Amino acid sequence: MQTHGDSMIDCTSPYRRLMSVLVCCILACGMRAHAEPAAPNATGDRPNIVWIFVEDMNDWMGCYGDATVATPHLDALARRGTRFARAYMPAGVCSATRSAIALGAMQTTLGVHNHRSSRQRASGEAIHLPDGVKTVYQLMREAGYFVTTQGANKNDFNFIWNAKAFYDRNGGKLFPPHWRKRQPNQPFFAQIQLKGGKNSGKVDKRTDPAKVSVPPYYPDDPVIRREIAHHYNCIKQTDNEVGKILTALEEDGLLENTVVFFWTDHGMRLYRHKQWLYEGGIRVPLVVAGPGVPKAKVRQDLVSGIDITVATLALAGVDCPAWMEGRDFFAEDHKTREYVISARDRCDYTIERVRAVTTGRYKYLRNFLTDRPFMQPQYRDGRDYIEVPRQLAREGKLNAVQMYWWRQQREPEELYDLQNDPHEIRNLADDPAHAEALKRHRAILKKWIKQTDDKGQYGESVESLRGVLKRWNKKAVNPEYDKAR
Repeated sequence: MQTHGDSMIDCTSPYRRLMSVLVCCILACGMRAHAEPAAPNATGDRPNIVWIFVEDMNDWMGCYGDATVATPHLDALARRGTRFARAYMPAGVCSATRSAIALGAMQTTLGVHNHRSSRQRASGEAIHLPDGVKTVYQLMREAGYFVTTQGANKNDFNFIWNAKAFYDRNGGKLFPPHWRKRQPNQPFFAQIQLKGGKNSGKVDKRTDPAKVSVPPYYPDDPVIRREIAHHYNCIKQTDNEVGKILTALEEDGLLENTVVFFWTDHGMRLYRHKQWLYEGGIRVPLVVAGPGVPKAKVRQDLVSGIDITVATLALAGVDCPAWMEGRDFFAEDHKTREYVISARDRCDYTIERVRAVTTGRYKYLRNFLTDRPFMQPQYRDGRDYIEVPRQLAREGKLNAVQMYWWRQQREPEELYDLQNDPHEIRNLADDPAHAEALKRHRAILKKWIKQTDDKGQYGESVESLRGVLKRWNKKAVNPEYDKAR
């Protein structure tokens, strides 16, 4: 997802590559993160920060115009603050997105882009961050904040990390909230992680599958309807959980001095959403409310998930470090983005390389590995919501739009007019009427890859591939694995 327009970011030079980042990390001065930590009970005017970080969930909720299930708590949060209508994640999968947000930089810039990498399953597989590069959790602790994470207990980073360095308290059930363990008057930064779309069958089955809307790229089959209805049920469950979090803040007398961020890491588990870079995969809900945040405001400008990090630091009075590529979207001098970039790379054992450029009107996707089908062998194989459409494709029972996903070879480029084709089902890459738009988006991506030194262009190391093989072995069928066997 984008992190950068023509000027790459607000807080660093646009053409800085990794070696320059290292130099900046050493030489940067005046950064609050490198100063003496504030005394634990010296809050000043600093607000508390709560991140409600949700997994696998789309924006099918009331404040985003979908009334299928009631979402009163999220709707109220939006009325109290700012709702971003066009927030995009840097990836369509959890660990890549999580790594990017932790660092405030694109996962591709720092080489932490492959899903479930750096797991130390093989010698040399570990990925260490460059010297001086720290996460938002470390920076907030150094600034005197009490930093915690709890709930779904998802610390899924693609680099070596130390929980004791990140958090004052790590893990545990959603309640009681960890912020109650801080020192008197100490500001806190609480990451509360919710399962979202990963909630099991225990959610209330209140949504009637017969009444949901099925996007045109899916077959109208009972299995697909069941999945969509289940996702609505998960959204209702999540709204209830958000309500409990807000109630706890209010009961503790903290709500008025706490900035609450709510967002999801990517879209639902159906194919074409999770892991992919279409709107359903990377366009997510983002709502922020609290002191210093405009109330009852809807923002239509493009924002990236890594902007959350920089905005959080700014609210806490912590200077933006040199390596961060995000933008403080609440800054008075905020420069809105011309585009956002999102990236798909290896997911589990499935090797991919796709980049997406989203602008005000268009979505451009570049498929670098056209020698393989869209639906490569992957972790969802065997599940009925994959196998039923696959069988319908074999039987010739899908229309042209639905069949696009099951072809054996993909197009190298895709271009969609999001204003007139929000479902992204009419590829305009070969349409002469949109030739200039195609040319412009190609140029944006080419420039971005060069400026940021996108690490996906270099392929994965043999040591890292061996780690993948150690876990998944015969499931790893891509030709890239041949050199690691």
